[in-house]
Amino acid sequence: MVSTEKEHTIGIVGAGLVGCLAALAFASKGYSVTLFELRPDPRTVDSSQRNLRSINLAVSNRGIRALEYVDKEMATRVLKHIIPMKGRMIHDITGAKQESQVYGLNGECINSIDRSFLNNCLLEELDKSNVRVLFNHKLIKLDSKNSSRMTFIDSSGDSQVFEFDYVVGCDGAHSQFRYQLQRGMRMDYSQKYIDMQYLELYIPPSDDPDNKFSIDANHLHIWPRHNFMLIALANQDGSFTSTFFSPWSVIEGIKSSDEFLLFFQSNFPDAYKLIGKAALAQAFDANPRGSLMQVSCYPYSNGHGIILGDAAHSMVPFYGQGMNCGFEDVRVLMELIDANNGDIETAFKQYSPSRKADLDAICKLALDNYYEMSSKVVDIGYLIRKKLDYTLGTVLKNKWLPLYTMISFRDDIPYARAIEIEKRQASILNNVQLGVVGAAIVYGLVKLGHYWNRR
Repeated sequence: MVSTEKEHTIGIVGAGLVGCLAALAFASKGYSVTLFELRPDPRTVDSSQRNLRSINLAVSNRGIRALEYVDKEMATRVLKHIIPMKGRMIHDITGAKQESQVYGLNGECINSIDRSFLNNCLLEELDKSNVRVLFNHKLIKLDSKNSSRMTFIDSSGDSQVFEFDYVVGCDGAHSQFRYQLQRGMRMDYSQKYIDMQYLELYIPPSDDPDNKFSIDANHLHIWPRHNFMLIALANQDGSFTSTFFSPWSVIEGIKSSDEFLLFFQSNFPDAYKLIGKAALAQAFDANPRGSLMQVSCYPYSNGHGIILGDAAHSMVPFYGQGMNCGFEDVRVLMELIDANNGDIETAFKQYSPSRKADLDAICKLALDNYYEMSSKVVDIGYLIRKKLDYTLGTVLKNKWLPLYTMISFRDDIPYARAIEIEKRQASILNNVQLGVVGAAIVYGLVKLGHYWNRR
């Protein structure tokens, strides 16, 4: 007998951002949901012991649309904590000059929020729901013959078997769920580490009673230095989460905190003052170096189990789309379930072919964007081209859209489609630039001819 929609049970592994939203989404449709998490409840952990491999999130339209799809009131409660960022603020190497580069054609913003804080907000939303959340549960087995049966070890060391109609893996780039799911299906899988590390730093709130932010809160601050860079995003308390990115050879070539201080003062003099000498030395000595990797796999489901978020497509953070893309995964899956009148198995099977091109596109775009952030944002040719791109976007409205606008502010344009449109527009821009250069050369030759004729 086929169970009705209301009777379906869903098991979700991973209570991070995507896992929490997936749990809320399934619960909103009336399913019975159990959410498992390897770690203890983060709200019970001392804040001083928080994960120092975190990069602040840039919430954009795709993430917001997914939150609102699940529950508009919940989205409003969560998003009241965001800080709008209208553009990049580029810091030069002297520390004396800053340049704003706006994101949107019409003042659109992406939004900064602390990752741990957002995760806690979603967990609090789960507390109000009927979702059963089990922390300190480590997945050790997903039955290859019955992919809806999972075995966990709890905090006491006891093993427990749970069985569901459908199971979902949202347990990150190093997903145990994905590993177990692969054993019972033909899934292509690749993992690539990027030659890049990141080190989390911290800019404290200002001492100014009239302004708690020591630098402009409404920008994503970037210190681009070609081979490495520093970024900073604002938090509600007036602090900034700052992250230093570099090839491993750069950070491993710095042998002591004293050397790091000299390196930092030379390359980021204004940030050196904002963070402080003691805090920088402490961070170099104590904070972990995070590694960056990309994960690609296909298909994402076998009909009864599915992977979402980083478990399916871990990407580098340079386009600010990792969380937004993971949230969009949830929305796309829910819309497929709706389109199939609650037939989850059919929706799971349709998800992979419907999503692959977009996930491949955004992962590549995220990797390519490091070069833009670390180098191109100070290149004159790039800035001229970007100005022309945005001018055409302003004049031609929806007939011409810059790539950043399509990715971050137009949730109705799939990632892969945005890339196709950008390629066509780039070809046009190349012809325009050649035409401008050609006209300039002709004009110069004419002026030169007039000069010689006068002689």
